[in-house]
Amino acid sequence: MSTEPQQLHSLTRKTERGGDRALLDEVLDEAMVGTLSTVVDGWPWSVPLLFARIGDDVIVHGSTGAGMLRHVAAGAAVTLTAFVVDGLVVSDTLFDHSANYRAVVVRGVLQPVDDPATALTALSDRIVPGRSAETTAILPKELAATIALRLPIEDGKWIAKARTGGPGVETDDWTGVIPMRTVYDSPITYTGRDADVPASVSQLAR
Repeated sequence: MSTEPQQLHSLTRKTERGGDRALLDEVLDEAMVGTLSTVVDGWPWSVPLLFARIGDDVIVHGSTGAGMLRHVAAGAAVTLTAFVVDGLVVSDTLFDHSANYRAVVVRGVLQPVDDPATALTALSDRIVPGRSAETTAILPKELAATIALRLPIEDGKWIAKARTGGPGVETDDWTGVIPMRTVYDSPITYTGRDADVPASVSQLAR
């Protein structure tokens, strides 16, 4: 078994921005999309996907026909990265412009989940809270067409990093931060125009 390079274990630049497990969980619980990456025949392979943190695992899923998931399900090492931008930092020089952010990287080997139906339900409720209680149960044929995998969150195999504050320069010109956040607009109806909007959807769109 190859030894992991030392630089994977900790930040080597701006170490003061390093975060703890609480920051890791915060980003994994807030970010909607992550990037799953591996290497195939010496070439990087990355796929953006929806995910969910369930306890000490990151759950990912996809079609059984997805080449990436079949490859990593066989034991290839992966990283999952997630990133939240909290604000644009505006300075009086372009060099000092920046962004306030929270970012994480989790490394490891994906493993099958013990209960795919429970994992997929939890993932769905993480995206639209409460939605699973409003729908029919997952069908066996749906489970058969879906791969559900978990990436364990293990000590020494993740990094969390964040930047906050202004540009950090002394100037008489205007500098500041433009805050950013994710919002949901009113839902767009496609079918069931005479039906009520589900409670989970209405709650999310508020």
